[in-house]
Amino acid sequence: MNVLVINCGSSSLKYQVINSDTEAVLAKGLCERIGIDGRLVYEPAGGEKQVTQAPMPTHKQAIQLVIGALTDSGTGVLKSLDEIGAVGHRLVHGGEKFAASAIITEKMIETMEECTDLAPLHNPANLIGVRACQELMPNTPMVGVFDTAFHQTMPKEAYLYGVPYEYYEKYAVRKYGFHGTSHSYVSKRAAAILGKPYDSLKIIVCHLGNGASVCAVKDGKSVDTSMGLSPLEGLVMGTRSGDIDPSAVEYIGKKEGLDLSGVLNVLNKKSGVLGLSGVSSDFRDLEAAANEGNERAKIAQQVFNYRVLKYIGAYAAAMGGVDCICFTAGLGENNGVIRKEICERLAFLGLQIDDEANAKRGEETVISTPDSKVKALVIPTNEELAIARETAELV
Repeated sequence: MNVLVINCGSSSLKYQVINSDTEAVLAKGLCERIGIDGRLVYEPAGGEKQVTQAPMPTHKQAIQLVIGALTDSGTGVLKSLDEIGAVGHRLVHGGEKFAASAIITEKMIETMEECTDLAPLHNPANLIGVRACQELMPNTPMVGVFDTAFHQTMPKEAYLYGVPYEYYEKYAVRKYGFHGTSHSYVSKRAAAILGKPYDSLKIIVCHLGNGASVCAVKDGKSVDTSMGLSPLEGLVMGTRSGDIDPSAVEYIGKKEGLDLSGVLNVLNKKSGVLGLSGVSSDFRDLEAAANEGNERAKIAQQVFNYRVLKYIGAYAAAMGGVDCICFTAGLGENNGVIRKEICERLAFLGLQIDDEANAKRGEETVISTPDSKVKALVIPTNEELAIARETAELV
């Protein structure tokens, strides 16, 4: 069965067509600048990437253009829409309502809309994509795969905040965690690579990119993760502050003359390594600046690495040990310097890094030495494949 995977943002849409039997990617691409002027990128397997400037005032027009490219008589990979057996949608926030992927129904959409307050930027955009696909493919089954679902196995001691319990009861204020599809995929791949049962391992997954999080997976279940009610909690990221004393919000607001929304905008979009370095939120720019002697860029790198190190140590303690540590996403997969600096400070766990293996970029590989007590792995994440698998299984 061919599964169309849709990852819909407020002004963008990423897509892939995956054959669920062979897990081959038939085509992939994205639509950018939806509602502005429109740009379609289409890349069929074995073919050349095509870039088309085309009006797409809404997500419906964007998806129409995607379908047109996929079914094009010359370069398309499908003869017709009938060859799409199901659509899998990446949905960000399911709150406590969804502990697993689910077939999309009107009732499910209503329930997800109730979670909009928890993800005001993401959920509405996700649902726009769902509605557009439903309109264009009314008879094709659709599945929602939630970023938060994998973390619904966390115990209360991990997800409750130290605030009045009534806030949890009335407003669902708690830790939810994100990147769940990635953490699930990578931890399962780690078990397969090590040749050990998934439900017998203690795994720490470091999803390190512009948005970053760490997850503790014990016996096949997420037991803690660094992101919280929103993606702002946890690690220092590209533009997000990560963990911060809540009183700093009031303090910064008074000093800068900002209201609550203004301070949160700073913490989400102007902080992280961008705010620390004054250079960029892109770690490649940061590394180049640090190599040229920029001290603030060096400090930003050190702060990032230290925060990752602290979470790994905390989760090793929470699980009573760790069998393997996985690195994934843009930084985790491609930056051997960051991996080495973090892993060298974990030598007390019995982790030893193989420098030759660690020099590789973007490859699925074990980067620890054969005699290392704790294994370290690089596993490129594949959220689209994970969504396709979940979709095919449910349909």
